[in-house]
Formats: sequence, C-alpha cells, structure tokens
Amino acid sequence: MVTESPPPDLVRHVAGTTGLPLGVAARVVADVVAYFGETTEDYVRRRHAELRRGQYRNAQIWAVVTVELAARAVAPPVLTERQLRRIVYG
Repeated sequence: MVTESPPPDLVRHVAGTTGLPLGVAARVVADVVAYFGETTEDYVRRRHAELRRGQYRNAQIWAVVTVELAARAVAPPVLTERQLRRIVYG
C-alpha cells in the first residue's frame, strides 16, 4: 500500500476534470496508485480470496485471474495454474 501523498498536480487535475473536492480527488488518486502498485503475488492472493467469497471454485478462479492479469496496465508474464496455486497456497 502506498503511504506517500499523491502528486498534487495530478490531484488538482482529477479535481478539476471531475468536479470532485480536492480531498476526495486525493483519495481517488491514492487508491488508483495503490491498486497499480500492488505486486502480482498480492493481486493473485487478493483476487483469489475475493472470488472464493463469491463462491467460485479454484478452476474458475485461475481462469479469471489469468485473464485479469493479462489485462493489467503492466501485465506480468503469463503464469501457469501451478504458479498461481503456489502463490496462494505456498
């Protein structure tokens, strides 16, 4: 999780283009920066837990996570199902 303040010029830009108050724009920017700063391993663990709570089975989860990882802004190398399981279960 990013603990630094988001760039002030970006916060002003988001506030100015969306009409959001500066405080809300700062939180939005911080959330986006944290989201894209998440490691592949943390992302896989988080999404696995979220999808398990949604009653998905592991076979479905691995397929969903594989597609999602490929669509990330900076996509990691393609991971096999075995690699995904090792991230989650060790």
